[in-house]
Amino acid sequence: MKITILAVGKIKEKFYRDAIAEYAKRLSRYCKLEIIEVADEKTDENSSDTEMELILEKEAQRLLKSIKEDDHCIALAINGKKLDSVGFSQKIEKLGIMGKSSIVFVIGGSLGLHDSVLKRADEKISFSDMTFPHQLMRVILTEQIYRGFRIARNEPYHK
Repeated sequence: MKITILAVGKIKEKFYRDAIAEYAKRLSRYCKLEIIEVADEKTDENSSDTEMELILEKEAQRLLKSIKEDDHCIALAINGKKLDSVGFSQKIEKLGIMGKSSIVFVIGGSLGLHDSVLKRADEKISFSDMTFPHQLMRVILTEQIYRGFRIARNEPYHK
């Protein structure tokens, strides 16, 4: 199975990059993990609604170019379906059983995801009602994917 994390922006902080690299290394036993970063748009704190919409559209165009037609696309969105770790594990396992060999998780930038990306998504999931920095969300996502594979194989993992 190939899992892609498609995200807006680069990870600037070394501690986030180190954590993601550690989980990517652990995941190499279970899947082929690819992380694709698309450029983010500079966002001014005083941006108008129109300017924010244009920023989201530009980021969406970059994201959509990286999603193939046969990818199973899962957008991370605050209004998505909430799963616990076991449910998330079962979701990945079920997709594999259904013959979905490529899963793409999409993480938006500081403004979230444009409607066009949400419409392309096969489903939306939420990790919390809280908002997390997109850099931290990548760490959380890679950890949960790793935890999901461990759960699916009944391998021990700290709780």
